[in-house]
Amino acid sequence: MKYYIIAGEASGDLHASNLIRELRQKDPEAEFRAWGGDLMQEQGATLVKHIKELAFMGFVEVLLNLRTILRNIRLCKDDIAEWNPDVLILVDYPGFNLRIARWARKNGRKVFYYISPQIWAWKQNRAYKIKEDVEKMYVILPFEKDFYRRFDMEVDFVGHPLLDAVKQFRDQRMPTEAFRQTYGLSDKPIVALLPGSRKQEISKMLPLFAQMQDRFSDYQFVLAGAPSQTKEYYESVLGGKKIPIISGETYRLLMHAEAALVSSGTATLETALFNVPEVVCYKGGWLSYYIARMLVKVSYISLVNLIVDREIVKELIQGELNSKNLETELTAVLPGGNKRDQLLKDYEELREKLGGSGASEITASRMLKTLKG
Repeated sequence: MKYYIIAGEASGDLHASNLIRELRQKDPEAEFRAWGGDLMQEQGATLVKHIKELAFMGFVEVLLNLRTILRNIRLCKDDIAEWNPDVLILVDYPGFNLRIARWARKNGRKVFYYISPQIWAWKQNRAYKIKEDVEKMYVILPFEKDFYRRFDMEVDFVGHPLLDAVKQFRDQRMPTEAFRQTYGLSDKPIVALLPGSRKQEISKMLPLFAQMQDRFSDYQFVLAGAPSQTKEYYESVLGGKKIPIISGETYRLLMHAEAALVSSGTATLETALFNVPEVVCYKGGWLSYYIARMLVKVSYISLVNLIVDREIVKELIQGELNSKNLETELTAVLPGGNKRDQLLKDYEELREKLGGSGASEITASRMLKTLKG
C-alpha cells in the first residue's frame, strides 16, 4: 500500500516517523512518500520537502512568506496526483494540511488526520470543514474527543505518542558522567534551554534565557539546538555568551537536567514527561501577539496546563517574560525552590490524563483496519 504523509514541524516528524515504523511492521509492502524531516527519512520515507523549508511562525511571518507557501501547496497537490497514493495521512500543521485535505477529498482521495490541529484554541468552526474533508481523525489529547463531539464528529483518541517516545529514551539512559564527557560539560547541575526551533522565537527568547547564566553561577546552562538551525546561528544570537550547544539531542539533555526554560509548544509537554521542572515562556512580534490574543480561546499556552486544565507550570508571556520574573520562577523550580515538589506531584496527574502507552501502534492498527474495510 502507498502512504503519502505530510508533517511540517519537528514534533510532527517525530510522531510521523514512529507511525511509519508501526505501519511498516503491519504492512511489509508499504511505500512512503512524505513531506517531513530526518526521522521520517530514517524510517524509509522518500522526502519531497524537508521541514526546515516549511516552518513559518506567526501571522506576520506567514504573510511575508505567502508566495513560498502557495508554491509549496501547488507542488504538493501535483506530487500527490502523480504518485497516486492509497491514502493521504496529514500530521498536525493545519495551515498547510487543511488546504491539502480539502483538495484531496474533492478529488476523491482518502484522507486520514493524525494529531488534530489545535482548532479548539482558535478558529473552532474549522471543525465543520474537517468533518467534510477528513475520513478519520486520530487525536492525542483527551479533551479533543469531547470537543469534536460538539460538532457531531466522532474521532479516535489513541493516547499521546510522546509517552512512548519518552519511555524509549529513558530505557536507553546514558550515565551522567558519560553524558558530561561526551558533550564536554562541567560537573555543575544542568539547566536546559529550549528556545524553540524557529528563528523568530529563538531570536526573541534565547538572549533572555542566556542572561540567567550570570545569576545562577552554581549551574551550567546548556542549549538544546534544533536540527534546522546551525551552531553559527545560535552563537550569533547568544552574542558572545559561552553556552554549550547540543543539537538534535533534546531528550538526552532533558534526562540530565535539573530544570528547564522552555518555549511554548510541544516541548513543554516533553519536558514534563521527562519529569523536569520548567518555566514556560513565549515572546513574539507585537502585532502577531496582539492578533493572537484577540483570536485564541484557551486559558493557557502550554500543553501541560491545557491537559490538566489548571496552571501547574508557570507561563511567562510577552511583557511578563523579563529577566526579573524569569529569575524568580527559575529559582522556584530548582532544587530547594518553593514550587518544585508540588510541580513534580502535578506531573503524575498529567501522565494519568494522557492515558496508556502504544499510541503509534494503536493508530497504525486502526488505520489499516479502515483501509482494508
